[in-house]
Amino acid sequence: MKYLLQRLGFYLFTAWAAVTINFFIPRLIPGDPVQSLIAKAQGQLSSDAIASLYVLFGLNKDDSIFEQYFDYWAQLLRGDLGLSFTFFPTPVSELIGQSLPWTVILVGITTVVGFLIGTSLGVLAGWRRGSWVDALLPVTTFLSSVPYFWLGLIAITLLAGPDSFFPASGGYDPGMVPGWDGEFIGSAIQHSLLPALTILISSMSSWILGMRNMMVTVASEDYITVAHAKGLPERRVMVSYAARNALLPSVSGFALALGFIVGGTLLVEIVFSYPGVGFSLFQAVGSKDYPLMQGIFLIITLSVLVANFFADIAYLVLDPRTRREA
Repeated sequence: MKYLLQRLGFYLFTAWAAVTINFFIPRLIPGDPVQSLIAKAQGQLSSDAIASLYVLFGLNKDDSIFEQYFDYWAQLLRGDLGLSFTFFPTPVSELIGQSLPWTVILVGITTVVGFLIGTSLGVLAGWRRGSWVDALLPVTTFLSSVPYFWLGLIAITLLAGPDSFFPASGGYDPGMVPGWDGEFIGSAIQHSLLPALTILISSMSSWILGMRNMMVTVASEDYITVAHAKGLPERRVMVSYAARNALLPSVSGFALALGFIVGGTLLVEIVFSYPGVGFSLFQAVGSKDYPLMQGIFLIITLSVLVANFFADIAYLVLDPRTRREA
């Protein structure tokens, strides 16, 4: 319990620091963020309207920096991430809510499936060295070193085209209205196949390599030799003794991967013009939409912190030594 409380305190402090940095980002950048919105109106705003914009975006020059900071915290506690410059006056939370499900479904499913398949094959490759699974290592080494977006470009070149089953861009067919009907879901699945394939191939290869190397290291430990000497079944030694301990370093990596699900694989979403959070961030950067950038950065940071906290809980479950220290 003490260990968990310490970790929770650390993550709460880190979350406070992330929110504070997020608050100061638009106030430290050169120029005035609100001026980019005013420029879009081509100087057709009155002085009162301009003053209202500063108040609306929490940049009221009449308030001290501390007053703005506490107002920003009050906004966040209400779930208010501000208004988008690009899609003014649409709230940032609404825009993130529209793009978040696309990223979570695409990257979430591929991350979990890639981890499960990759670690399973890595266990077999490390335990049964010299088998057909171990022969996959040169291929997995190559694929794990290839960036997601490069695989995406190759997939578009080889598999997408005018008469191809695989669409080259977008999240669904043009003209369709998003909904939970069978036609739209089928179109969304069809558009997600290529980006999912590129993410799955690269991530799965990394998990295979990492787990295989850990299994080779663990297999030489004394407790594995003792388990064999007791006459325990081979499968039990591999799973309950070797794989359980070899899995520990992968837990933190998997937690980070889960945290970055919200951020998506930015370049993959750009390559496929997939309507996820990563593509929204790309659009926000291109249009200097500071509130939207702030909101996305904050959501990604908090997601990583939550995922790491759950990884600490997983360590307590998997590693008895951690429980004794706690």
